[in-house]
Amino acid sequence: MAVLWTDALIYILIIVVAGLAIYMRGKEHIKRPLQKILRSKTGMASLVVLLFFVLIGLLDSVHFKPANNKNSEIISLLDYWATPLREHGEKTYSAPFATTLYSKEIMTLADGTLQWGYPRLKFGGGYLDDPDTQHVPDVLKKAGYGFAQGASLFGFFILCYLGVRRKPQGEKRQAFGLTRSSKSVLAVVAFLIVTTSYTLIYLSSYYHVLGTDKVGEDVFYQTVKSIRTGLVLGTLTTLIMLPMAIVFGILAGFFRGWVDDLIQYIYTTLNSIPGVLLIAASILMVQVYMANHEQQFTSVIMRADMRLLFLCLILGVTNWTGLCRLLRAETLKLREMEYVQAAQALGVKKSMILLRHILPNVMHIVLISVVLDFSSLVLAEAVLSYINIGVDPTTYSWGNMINGARLEMAREPIVWWSLSAAFVFMFALVLAANLFADTVQDAFDPRRSSD
Repeated sequence: MAVLWTDALIYILIIVVAGLAIYMRGKEHIKRPLQKILRSKTGMASLVVLLFFVLIGLLDSVHFKPANNKNSEIISLLDYWATPLREHGEKTYSAPFATTLYSKEIMTLADGTLQWGYPRLKFGGGYLDDPDTQHVPDVLKKAGYGFAQGASLFGFFILCYLGVRRKPQGEKRQAFGLTRSSKSVLAVVAFLIVTTSYTLIYLSSYYHVLGTDKVGEDVFYQTVKSIRTGLVLGTLTTLIMLPMAIVFGILAGFFRGWVDDLIQYIYTTLNSIPGVLLIAASILMVQVYMANHEQQFTSVIMRADMRLLFLCLILGVTNWTGLCRLLRAETLKLREMEYVQAAQALGVKKSMILLRHILPNVMHIVLISVVLDFSSLVLAEAVLSYINIGVDPTTYSWGNMINGARLEMAREPIVWWSLSAAFVFMFALVLAANLFADTVQDAFDPRRSSD
């Protein structure tokens, strides 16, 4: 097994989230907002979509070296299960579900004559004898098979859930459970995800469902692999920025004086530096370091992972100032509250006041900011990769796909599927994150509380 730096941080993040969930399990001020989230149909539907993306990202975060691999190539579980997609490459561009290349070429026929036409693909529908008549019926038939198998799999999960589910005991557990409408929405969204995913996976064994790129690589494989990059940037960057934002924001608002002046000077100075220039300079430093220490980066994936990790660090350092300002303003208000003044009058240590009275009462701002910032960080990767200062060019990411689509859109005929695939997947992730952020904000913002 091979553990990359980003893999290790993802595992740490999972442990931290699990620990926070256990710690806050019995907190009454956390239960009430969670009840609102569970009863929100929009929130639960978006949460299911996010969990689906997270599952794919986790599968792509377990790396190892196959025993039969002579080149010592590091792959993930997702790569292992998607081996046909990785290996079934074509010569160059082909459209979604196509059986021929996208551009005409000079072909040598069986009798040795030359012909100007569209060459057949090696794997996309290569088993068809007469693509002109068999293509569309075969796609529809296999889509029906995939959908039926996906629906059967979903039905099996439902039966297993009904078999192990226990009846709620007491009114308290019933109140905390999902409402009937939320369960219906969860079932519908989960059904759509399972059936659609299974249908695409089934079809990808016979066709390139999202076409191929310039070098003949499957675009569906690229798009799915890009999910991990978006999730890593959205989550690890947040993990890096939170400690600085929370500590500096609370200290500045509580102590004021020279502490407040110093912290304000730090984040004001940092905000005055153009973020793009800072990121570009940092990425250049990383490239120079890796070029001078090639022995530490023995594989392409390790080099790409180091650049991705450093991009997370830079984005975290440049994005903590906004949350810090919000926490400073909220702490300035909280330090004047009666219970904080009473604690100071009774001689309670300032560290205890910060931990027991200030920090719990600003966590709703932290939670709201974390969810809201996630989608902006996913979009930031696409923008940075578009101007070539984002992730490594060898890393699968939606930003690299969009960047590569610039020249493809200028072709004649236009190669549209790479850009469209990256846009659809990124749109789905960002939309789900934004909808869930709205639900979390409504649930945790005390000004919007109706209970």
